[in-house]
Amino acid sequence: MTSSEKAKSTIVVKRVKKGGHGAHGAAWKIAYADFVTAMMAFFLLMWLLGSTTKGDLKGISEYFQSPLKVSMSGGDGSGDSNTVITGGGDDLTRSSGQVRKGATKAKKHRHDEVMKAERARMEELERHLNQAIEGSEKLSQFREQIRVEITPDGLRIQIVDDFKRPMFDIGSARVKDYMRDILREFGKVLNDVDSKIVLTGHTDSAQYANGDKAYSNWELSADRANASRRELIAGGIETTKIVRVVGLADSSLLDRDNPMNPLNRRISIIVLNKLAEERMQQANGEIEAGDPGELEKSIVNPASATTAATPAAAAGPESGATAPEAAPAPATTP
Repeated sequence: MTSSEKAKSTIVVKRVKKGGHGAHGAAWKIAYADFVTAMMAFFLLMWLLGSTTKGDLKGISEYFQSPLKVSMSGGDGSGDSNTVITGGGDDLTRSSGQVRKGATKAKKHRHDEVMKAERARMEELERHLNQAIEGSEKLSQFREQIRVEITPDGLRIQIVDDFKRPMFDIGSARVKDYMRDILREFGKVLNDVDSKIVLTGHTDSAQYANGDKAYSNWELSADRANASRRELIAGGIETTKIVRVVGLADSSLLDRDNPMNPLNRRISIIVLNKLAEERMQQANGEIEAGDPGELEKSIVNPASATTAATPAAAAGPESGATAPEAAPAPATTP
């Protein structure tokens, strides 16, 4: 092509005009769905953390730190429900979780087994004490004033007063010689028992002249229980075995129909069973009574227990209401 021909030729430039944005597919929808799911999971986690107790949170934490240990040991976080978080069960309205029925039955079964074993142990101890009383020259002559019986708390030994043979000097905590011998003999026997012991002092309903304003039956019963504790220790019992010394005055009469009966004046030595010891530990020593139904069965019938001693009760109470106001001891004698 010559230069003149090149000058005459026309150069055509084609430009492609781009239109609007085309569709990018569904990739953005997947990313958005993942974002929404993550946000929903985050808010659900915040709600769970805000409505879960500290104990449950600790159980969840322990599960993630050592899941095998928690699964094998059970308890909060695994054993109490079908999930890691304590809860669930038949009643969905419960917010604090429910214990499995199998666990409840197993716990009751263990409790029954312990009660059965402790009952057998107390019965054996009762036989041993009765044999010791019969075989002791000092104790056998006072057999009518010593009562041994099993209660829901363990084995109760009661040394009751007698009109002809009072345990203490009138209106005081000074121990009579024969009472000292009884307590020291029991100290030797009870020292071999693997149980804790509670001492309680009781009086009749005869009041001091000043009533409860000054020295009263409350102080007297507590002083007598403490004096009995000292004699048990002198007899050889370890001090750590005695966990409580209580004075109950006339608040727990043995013969409720006759508050002045000498039988109401007594010292109780309670050898606690393991269940009673556990209750005392859990309540920091504030309780000792067992099941009310079982306790009612263990109470001695006052009518049958006091028939022989009723005439003696009329001879005189332990403390007199006519004592001088300033005198610490009653004026009348039994």
